[in-house]
Parts: sequence; structure tokens; C-alpha cells
Amino acid sequence: MSIYSLPNALSILRIILAVPVVIFLLNHQFFGAMIVFFFAGITDGLDGWIAKQYNCQSRLGSILDPAADKLLLVSSFITLYIIGLLPLWLLALIFFRDLMIVSGTIGSFMSSNEAENILLSPSKLSKINTAFQIALVLFLVTTGLYPSLSVWNTVFFIIVATSTFLSGADYIWIWMEKVIYKEKQKQK
Repeated sequence: MSIYSLPNALSILRIILAVPVVIFLLNHQFFGAMIVFFFAGITDGLDGWIAKQYNCQSRLGSILDPAADKLLLVSSFITLYIIGLLPLWLLALIFFRDLMIVSGTIGSFMSSNEAENILLSPSKLSKINTAFQIALVLFLVTTGLYPSLSVWNTVFFIIVATSTFLSGADYIWIWMEKVIYKEKQKQK
């Protein structure tokens, strides 16, 4: 395996790691879930660093990386809801934002002539939101180990709900700016 294919391999590994995370959570084996989730987080940072360091960013990687992140997070959130650690309202908010972003991204690609050359890149607010969501998963898994920490749940829920809402609004703003720009270009 060459260094140029390593970032995509790490993203695929992260997709695979979603399965043991879910299994550990469903079996209330929180320490195992934390270790695997933490390792998956390391692969996320490592694949991005390698891709930038060795200039091996690719269109496939720009799709695989966020897809792996979303699969890991969404499957973790659904499982955390199932086992009673995440409220339904927050799961619905996260799911709605992700659905909106996926739909908007697909719409952008379908309406763009240069879609083949575009690398997907998350907004800064989206990166912050992803960090908060990862922290929430790790925190909730930790509350499985140490239930006394659950007094902080509401604080974490509000922070993640706020970052999720702001990130979704940011994408809407970015897409509106692109539409306005395209319309101005057509009028010239």
C-alpha cells in the first residue's frame, strides 16, 4: 500500500470501526466502546494529516472522510439513544442537519458542471460541530462508566444542539451565497 492510498484506507477502517462501537454500546461495554471510538478518532486526524502532508488529497477521500465521520457519529448517536443516554430531540436535530447537508451537497453536485473537479470540504463551523459531537459521544460513554457525571448532560446537550444548529445555518448561508453568485454570473 502506498502512502497515497493510506488516507482512504484509514477512512474505510473508520467506517468498519463503527460496527464494534455499536456492538460495545449495545452491550453496555463502555470502556471497549470508548477505546474503539477514540482509535477511530485518531484515524480521522491521521488520514487528514497524511493527505495534506503528502499532497494526496483526492475526490474519493473528500467523500470517504466525511462519510466515515458521519457513519461513526450517527451510528453512535442512534445507539446512545437506544440505550437511553441521548435524548430523542437532540438525535432528531443532528439527523435533520446531516440530512440537509447531504441533500444540499448532492444538489450542488447535480447542478454544477465542474462537479468532477470539486473536493468536498467542510465549513469551519462544521469542523467545530464535529469536534463537539465527538466530545459528546465520548462524554456519554464516560457517563456509562461513571454515572455521577450525568449531571453535566444538559450542558453538553445544549452546546451540541447550538453548534449543530449554527453549523446547519452556516451551510444554508454558504449555499445561498453560491446561488446568488451564480445568478449574478448569468446576468453578465
